[in-house]
Amino acid sequence: MEPRTAFQSKTIMTDLVLPSETNPINNLFGGELLARMDRAASIAARRHSRRIVVTASVNHVAFNRSIPLGSVVTIEAKVSRAFTSSMEVFLDVWIEDRESGECIKANEAIYTFVAVDETGRPVKVPELVAETKLEKERYEAALRRKQLSLVVAGKMKPGDATELKALFFD
Repeated sequence: MEPRTAFQSKTIMTDLVLPSETNPINNLFGGELLARMDRAASIAARRHSRRIVVTASVNHVAFNRSIPLGSVVTIEAKVSRAFTSSMEVFLDVWIEDRESGECIKANEAIYTFVAVDETGRPVKVPELVAETKLEKERYEAALRRKQLSLVVAGKMKPGDATELKALFFD
């Protein structure tokens, strides 16, 4: 299986915030944004794995800025690391200033997907090759996030979390 780059999974979705998607103060519902991010992330994971993918977890979401009615929203998703059958996908959410056209980062998220066969059984995915400085930072951090998640879930002993130990005891 040939390794793939983060760029090969890059997915960009741009859409407009409509009245039916907003809360009483005319900002995009958080759940609506989560659904949009899930779709973008699933496309990125599928592009990387070339398999059916299912959402395993939403690991992190930061709603840093509200997204007002009428905004043009762009979601950029890329696989940040591939493990045996799972892939971490990092998402950046941008809003476009109506007057200047400048894009401002509004939110970010990290999702995990698992590649499966037609019966729903996990299958191997290609390795990810990080190329840019940001991709390399996200790639390295993905293993720490995975180990932390496994420790919290009781699926890994804290003493076995080598990347986490390195953060605190190096």
